[in-house]
Amino acid sequence: MKIVLLGYMGSGKTTVGKHIAESLDMQFLDLDAYIEKKEEMPIATIFESRGEFYFRKKEYQYLEEVLSQKDDFVLSVGGGTPCYGKNLDSILKSTENVFYLNVPISQLVARLSKQKSQRPLIRDVSDEDLPEFIGKHLFERNAFYNQAHITLYCGDKSAEAIGVEILHILNPQ
Repeated sequence: MKIVLLGYMGSGKTTVGKHIAESLDMQFLDLDAYIEKKEEMPIATIFESRGEFYFRKKEYQYLEEVLSQKDDFVLSVGGGTPCYGKNLDSILKSTENVFYLNVPISQLVARLSKQKSQRPLIRDVSDEDLPEFIGKHLFERNAFYNQAHITLYCGDKSAEAIGVEILHILNPQ
């Protein structure tokens, strides 16, 4: 079984993905971590030194590499991954288990304001402008995210509760 988690940065894809993988005794993969390992540098450095175009090209290459694995896994992809090139088509064709973790803007702002230095996309956005930036971005990306097979409204749910919900959807006994 392959499980893919989509959502905006800060939506909890990695935390939830690790929980699901552990519960199902499956491999967990974070696409950004996979890219960093293959490229031998952090995502932020790739953006700074090689640019977004290079990053998106490599992102597609490594996504295809991961999706072609025969092993079962839980995969967390970057917030922008499904929005570029053929990435979303590749994801949707690889599995019937694509989940969108839909988190309210206010919660994304609260989470991301503490992580701005590690997030190249929002590093230079002022705290005052962050809600508008995220709202605009979500508006643009929702057309992609909403193509996931299942949308989970995460609200105030813990990562564990979201993981349990996904596990129940996968095995509704």
